[in-house]
Amino acid sequence: MIELDNNHRYLQLAFNNDLGMAMKVVPRIVRDPRIWVEAGTPFIKREGMRGVSWMARIYPGMVVADIKVADGAQGEVEMAAKAGAKAITVLGNSPVETLKLFIDECKSFGVLSMIDMIGVDDPLSVLRPLYTPPDIVVIHRGRDEETNRAKMIRYRHIAKIRSKYNVMISAAGGVDLHEARTAIFNGANIVVVNVVNPDDPWGGIVMTEDIQAVTQKFLETIA
Repeated sequence: MIELDNNHRYLQLAFNNDLGMAMKVVPRIVRDPRIWVEAGTPFIKREGMRGVSWMARIYPGMVVADIKVADGAQGEVEMAAKAGAKAITVLGNSPVETLKLFIDECKSFGVLSMIDMIGVDDPLSVLRPLYTPPDIVVIHRGRDEETNRAKMIRYRHIAKIRSKYNVMISAAGGVDLHEARTAIFNGANIVVVNVVNPDDPWGGIVMTEDIQAVTQKFLETIA
C-alpha cells in the first residue's frame, strides 16, 4: 500500500483537456515525489483508460485517476488501477454502499481512496456511516462554481474532519498561488492546480508557461 507523509505538502497538477495537451506538458514536469499528476474527469471522458495508462507510463510518480465513481465501484476501481492509477476518486454523494465498496476495492488493489466532496454540504455526514475512512478527503469547489465569487473553497470543514478522522485533506477548485497558500494555512495537505490552455476561463497554470519554474513556486509556497 502507498504510504503518505502527513507532514509533507503535495502539489497535484490536474489535466482536464486532452492527451495532446498532456503530451506537451507532462514530460516537462520535474520528477519530484511532492508533485502528483491527475487525469481529470473531462480528460478521462475524452481519452478513457488509455489516457491514464499513458500518464502512468510517462510520469513515474503519483498518478490520480479522477474518475469520480458514482456506482459500480468494483469494476471502475479495477479498471483505473490496472491502467496504472495510484489514487482514484469517488463522489461523496454516492450511495454509502458504493463508498464502502470503493474504499475496500482501493485497499485490495493497493491504491489510495479519495472521496470528492463536490456538492456536499456536510462532509462529516458522508464519513460517519463508513466503517473505514478513505485515505484522502477532497474539499472541492466545482469548475462551474468558480464563476460565482461568493462560492469559496470551504476550509472550515478541514478542522471538523481532522478532529474525528486521520485522513489527508486535498483542496481543489480554481487554486492559484494565493489560494494554495490559504489552503495550506487552513490545514490542507494537497493542493490541486489545473493545467489550462491560454484561452481557458478557469484559473491555474497556463500550459505555455515555464512549467518547471511555476511548479517550483507552488512547491515553495506550500512547503
